[in-house]
Amino acid sequence: STMPKDEKPRVSLVVIGHVDAGKSTTTGHLIYKCGGVDQETIAKYEKEANEVGKPTQKFAWVLDNLKAERERGITIDISLWKFATKQYEFTIIDAPGHRDFIKNTITGTSQADVAMLVVDASHGGFEEGISRGGQTREHALLAFTLGVKQMVVAVNKMDDKSVNYSQSRYEDVKSEVATYLKRVGYKPAKVTFVPISGWEGDNITESSSNMSWYDGPTLLDALDKVSAPKRPADKALRIPIQDVYKIGGIGTVPVGRVETGIMKPGITAQFAPSGITAEVKSCEVHHESLDEVGPGTNVGFNVKNVALKD
Repeated sequence: STMPKDEKPRVSLVVIGHVDAGKSTTTGHLIYKCGGVDQETIAKYEKEANEVGKPTQKFAWVLDNLKAERERGITIDISLWKFATKQYEFTIIDAPGHRDFIKNTITGTSQADVAMLVVDASHGGFEEGISRGGQTREHALLAFTLGVKQMVVAVNKMDDKSVNYSQSRYEDVKSEVATYLKRVGYKPAKVTFVPISGWEGDNITESSSNMSWYDGPTLLDALDKVSAPKRPADKALRIPIQDVYKIGGIGTVPVGRVETGIMKPGITAQFAPSGITAEVKSCEVHHESLDEVGPGTNVGFNVKNVALKD
């Protein structure tokens, strides 16, 4: 089948920020409220989290379990890594962990349209994240360098005891982050800041009664207001490869997002830098075989006689 014409434009989101800023919880919350994870799955994760004595982690578990499954090679199902706003369908590229961060970010960020920078507003947490050793600066710089020009900043943990939904703490954090983003190359006036609690849900999809002083958009609305990326279908086919799977009985399946051009079965694709060419046998988007896949879509395609290393 071909892609329905009335689909929402797809936007890829990379989630960045310091290791304990609450990226998984915030992203998990968005997926939970607006995406492909059902109540039953959340209940299952909640039970598991309680069993291992980490009840605060239920939304993070949504993401961690998806990640663990992906790392074990169980599934190429990225339909769970999604949520919808009024205008767009967002795909989350990755909320990278500490160690493999640089590698993931260079492969991931380069295909992101928008970065969501999650900042920890708690006393101590913010200072650690923005310090020289913290990842707040490094991630922001990397995103900008790799061409992700649109950014939304989620000022998280507003519910923390040390913050207690304080407007002045939010303003301090916001102004310090804005100063740094400006130094990196972002225009702070074009960056939306939203005070949130990824855990409690304040200002994620609904305005928070705990922060009546804030009259800006929720995180979901802020993401909905980004500009849709332009991706020409009439140009040559380009797909930065994000992952390659070896699937028994099928063969080699590279996965990546179509940036320009049209991917379809029967065409001959060339891989860089090796220069190897191969016929595309089939294309799949979320386990559904399609006759053609246009720009902005994450696709898995099967090629014969190409090794993983190629």
